[in-house]
Amino acid sequence: MSHTLPRNAGAPLDLDLVLATRVNKSAAERRAATIPTRRTVKKEWQAAWLLRAITLMDLTTLSGDDTAGNVKRLCAKARHPLRDDLVDALGVRSLGITVGAVCVYHQLVPVAVEALGESGIPVAAVSTGFPAGLSPFAQRVAEIKESVAAGAREIDIVITRSHVLTGDWRALYEEVAAFRAACGEAHLKAILATGELATLTNVARASLVAMMAGADFIKTSTGKEGTNATLPFALVMCRMIREYQARTGFLVGFKPAGGIRTAKQSLDYLLLMKEELGDRWLQPDLFRFGASSLLTDIERQLEMFVTGRYAAAHRHPMP
Repeated sequence: MSHTLPRNAGAPLDLDLVLATRVNKSAAERRAATIPTRRTVKKEWQAAWLLRAITLMDLTTLSGDDTAGNVKRLCAKARHPLRDDLVDALGVRSLGITVGAVCVYHQLVPVAVEALGESGIPVAAVSTGFPAGLSPFAQRVAEIKESVAAGAREIDIVITRSHVLTGDWRALYEEVAAFRAACGEAHLKAILATGELATLTNVARASLVAMMAGADFIKTSTGKEGTNATLPFALVMCRMIREYQARTGFLVGFKPAGGIRTAKQSLDYLLLMKEELGDRWLQPDLFRFGASSLLTDIERQLEMFVTGRYAAAHRHPMP
């Protein structure tokens, strides 16, 4: 991530605005449904968009069996996400394509920092009792500070869902503001766990409150919920980002995560970003995919473009 963009300084909690925010569920779902059906890119344009998608990826491993070895392999993949023969065939070696970040658990931050070295690829740490966010508050704040001290430049925090479900917006605001303060210079991505917030209106209100509290990014999901990133969730969150920018002037990033596994899905989200927020949100400082298996499918599509044949997945191994 380029950290030259002015950070979101936050804003006072505006409860009148939060409570006045409502989402027409049917209209949002109809709009989201048009993205996969009426927008597409083909041939060299598709290859270019897929290369862009790689640069927007938070390459992620968040499994209970993570080891230092598989994190090191993930970091090697992050530095060289495409096979050399594909890089040369596509003529993109001079671009130095890498992923946007590597996302790991707190305990593995030092391993990832060392493995990425001077590559410039930031390490993102999931924190604050990920994925449930129900550990003691002081412990969650301490975890953020420890991840930053270990070298994490981005912190993906999880909110307390009950604050949203009970309408305790001030508690949510104060929680995210405290997490932002603990991050210091590290950028804060606020995971809303959209699939657990019951309504699109709750998603919209939680998005606004997190941004008012100073979140640099808002993120759909942990990837551990029953329902993770969807286009309706993304649409609502993007429109709240647009609303927040119009009111404050601050640009806030967006990260869909969980369930985005195919190149076609990545194109759907890129098209949504372009239409709803504009080209500026097609840069890694304002848009990320939370992904683990997505890269493999993008590589297969790029090999199809180069050779005319689909490759087996094992030709593009992940850790």
